[in-house]
Amino acid sequence: MKLTLTINEEKTVLDADPDMTLLELLRRQKILSVKCGCGKANCGSCAVLLDGKAVLSCLIPCGIVRNSEIVTMEHFSKQAACQEILKGFEKAGVNLCGYCNPGKIFAAWEIISTFSNPNREQIAERVSDLRECCAENDALINGIIYAAQIHFEKERMKKNAK
Repeated sequence: MKLTLTINEEKTVLDADPDMTLLELLRRQKILSVKCGCGKANCGSCAVLLDGKAVLSCLIPCGIVRNSEIVTMEHFSKQAACQEILKGFEKAGVNLCGYCNPGKIFAAWEIISTFSNPNREQIAERVSDLRECCAENDALINGIIYAAQIHFEKERMKKNAK
């Protein structure tokens, strides 16, 4: 089947089997930040943003992503939001092993973009899916809280500058 989608802000048409996973499709496109870690949606190494939501691409069939927008770490890592998240993680001592970073970073971004002042319970619920994550859970939660503070302080400064 033909799939029209936007990957990292580039509109493209790809041939794909409807049962192929989004992970397989992206790897076929030489997008290397999307990795198959566990294949069970536990580790986060296959995470991407799908229409602005953090998803684990190992479980997403290509047939449902038609006309969607996909953002991978290759693209997101160049954005200010990613740098804010990394600063928050550093402040909290979050371990970034390199393998499951997309799961941690995209979960943080989804939380920050959903809640104006995320609390520990909201964060803990969202990151509970990352069961095999190499970061200690409290550090990850604190890192997301710090990242949210950094992000919203920058947003307030932009607003006040206008």
